[in-house]
Amino acid sequence: MEQWRFVLTKAMSPAMNMAVDEAILTLHSEGKVPPTVRFYTWEPATLSIGYFQKAEQEIDVQEVKRQGLGFVRRPTGGRAVLHDQELTYSVIVAESHPKMPTSVTEAYKVISMGLLHGFQQLGLSAEMVSLATEEEKAKYSSPGSAACFDSPSWYELVVEGKKVAGSAQTRQKGVILQHGSILLDMDVERLFSLLRFPSERVKQRMIDSFRQKAVTINEVSPVRVSLEQAIEAFFHGFSSGLGVQLHEQPLTAEEIALADELCRTRYATAAWNFRR
Repeated sequence: MEQWRFVLTKAMSPAMNMAVDEAILTLHSEGKVPPTVRFYTWEPATLSIGYFQKAEQEIDVQEVKRQGLGFVRRPTGGRAVLHDQELTYSVIVAESHPKMPTSVTEAYKVISMGLLHGFQQLGLSAEMVSLATEEEKAKYSSPGSAACFDSPSWYELVVEGKKVAGSAQTRQKGVILQHGSILLDMDVERLFSLLRFPSERVKQRMIDSFRQKAVTINEVSPVRVSLEQAIEAFFHGFSSGLGVQLHEQPLTAEEIALADELCRTRYATAAWNFRR
């Protein structure tokens, strides 16, 4: 069975987390590191926004600062995510890898099998739902909210009819980077306090809709799941879901040096984070 690298990094700043994902992508494109599955957490808790979002138009930046949260723009699409009580994953693999379909949609499905198997490892009856029709998309999306879990993907991972993971993907230098949030718990009110709405009435309507369509692991699990238990479950999930053997290894010195540079010159700068 093919061996891929597994990297478990300590909690990092929002800028460094995004810089590390890009550094792995770049060095994988140069053949210097193998396909990689990475798990990570955030310090401090962070609001990340999608590459195409308009930061000051959609986000209450002052409220983010007031609550002492981090803030960063991702290199991937999608909407705002509050990274707090969660495990974040990334998968970095060449577009030309035999396991990766050429279709973006189908590659997303293949990588997301790791998530599906992870939820099943936790004893949850998760399933992957194809959003092939507008009717199916409507079940999992709420137009108008800047929150990521309100945004439907091509395939949705659901438990008890509710979305349980949010992922986004980018392709650069012939490499796929897919990363996303595996929510253990979530403070929905806090997330929505960071987003801009035309009125309190609209905000409350969006919160109510969000609660009906998204769920966390500990809302549906019969027993409370810790971060450590989630790491173990999704380690096995990605291994079986992707059909590979994961071997834990640290980041290389070159990855760390490149990530430091990307952090300083891109992800920690206002020019990047407020570029739209």
